[in-house]
Amino acid sequence: MKKITNVSIIGLGAIGGSYAARLYENDSINLNIVADSRRIEKYNTDKLTVNGKSYDFKFLQPDSNEAPADLVLIAVKYNNLSQAVDAVRKRVGPDTVIMSLMNGIDSEEIIGEAFGMEKLLYSSCVGIDAHREGNNIRYTSFGKLYFGERENKLHTERVERIKVLLDESGIPYYIPENMIKALWWKYMLNVGLNQVSAVLGAPYGVFNTVQEIRELVDAAMKEVIDVSIKAGINLEEESMEEVHKLVDTLSADGKTSMLQDIEAGRKTEVEMFSGVLRKMGRKYGVPTPVNDTLFRMIRTLEQMK
Repeated sequence: MKKITNVSIIGLGAIGGSYAARLYENDSINLNIVADSRRIEKYNTDKLTVNGKSYDFKFLQPDSNEAPADLVLIAVKYNNLSQAVDAVRKRVGPDTVIMSLMNGIDSEEIIGEAFGMEKLLYSSCVGIDAHREGNNIRYTSFGKLYFGERENKLHTERVERIKVLLDESGIPYYIPENMIKALWWKYMLNVGLNQVSAVLGAPYGVFNTVQEIRELVDAAMKEVIDVSIKAGINLEEESMEEVHKLVDTLSADGKTSMLQDIEAGRKTEVEMFSGVLRKMGRKYGVPTPVNDTLFRMIRTLEQMK
């Protein structure tokens, strides 16, 4: 089995930067960050730090003619996905594996349209509480990378190759038997937790102490469950309790990525969360009144900055 030795990442936000730092520590791989000249100049002037340590990453511009990567990790915001796809085209070769570290349930399909679904492994970052301010990233919980083929009763060779890389890099992981259902569970978490936190300005600790906010999160997540049943994914209501158990393990002062976006005046990923859910609700004839309201509130917050 050929080992993964050449890894490219695009996106150095809270998630991408945290994963890049772990991979940087693995001396057996050649890690590079794909970025345009403006970002490269910025990072060379003001190094990215993760949990207080500065990292001197190797950068590649999109038109670089270096050999394609064995693995490409895409960790950009939803609004930047189309540009990221164009930027990594030269990093993708015949044997490249692509994984999305993004939220939502449709980034793989968008990437697959560009490069072919056969190049993709499904993945989702679960339980990481990374927070970025300027070029400084901090986290107290790294969580786990859920990844795999659509179904993982048996592990394919490329899944085994990723396992070796993650083990060597100190990145915790879990390979669900039903990866699509796992993606939908994380999507349900984001629809509830991310959006409610953004609207109410609530860090994780509030969800541990205020019953009403947990009820609001459940109401938003229940609409995802209803749509999932019509879509044949079949999330169970009991899966909502797993979300609350996960939140209880996170730093009380930590904040969701969407709340971080609102506070920084950035465009959020609301189109990927309630925006996508509302479209699916109309497709399957499932009402989504809670997410209709959250969508309008978050879009208003975006325009108030």
